[in-house]
Amino acid sequence: MTGATVIDHPLVQHKLTHMRMKDTSTQGFRRLLREISVLLTYEVTRDLPIAPMEIDTPLQPMSAPVIEGKKLVFASVLRAGNGLLEGMLELVPAARVAHIGLYRDPETLQPVEYYFKAPDGLAERLVVVVDPMLATANSAIAAVQRLKDRGATRLRFLCLLAAPEGIAKFNEAHPDVPIYTAAIDERLNEKGYIVPGLGDAGDRMYGTK
Repeated sequence: MTGATVIDHPLVQHKLTHMRMKDTSTQGFRRLLREISVLLTYEVTRDLPIAPMEIDTPLQPMSAPVIEGKKLVFASVLRAGNGLLEGMLELVPAARVAHIGLYRDPETLQPVEYYFKAPDGLAERLVVVVDPMLATANSAIAAVQRLKDRGATRLRFLCLLAAPEGIAKFNEAHPDVPIYTAAIDERLNEKGYIVPGLGDAGDRMYGTK
């Protein structure tokens, strides 16, 4: 589908299938989410600019590549985004972190903000917004707009699953922000959940209802 990059690596797809299974335990779901987030991070950061650095190996000096520019910012949409964040920070421990607290009103399906905290200097950094699900896209759109209002100009959105309706709506609101996802599912149901999906990612991760 136009407007989203599907990360179809076999390991990503294998782990996602196990996450979809309704009998996967909370512990298993949390472990798989952490593992898959590392693999997704490889892809969303694939084109980071690099620059040469002079170093000394045990044998001789050499010019070796390092990531160029300011460190990344990972922006977690609470609460489920933190499940992806854990694995991402294992791979990029120097990244700065923003937290955006949003919940979806069950009647209107519109996002309600209850918390926002982000590092300074967003305009100088690549900001990767993370949330497991891109369903109605209302929360994702609000989160990205909040970050833009704070000065962010280079953003990417990373999720596990996306619905076609959510991708279309997100692209309309933020055509400058690419989407990376492990899968694009069939549709949204009448309650705004992704079908076939994997249920509520936050509930499955934390064992809540």
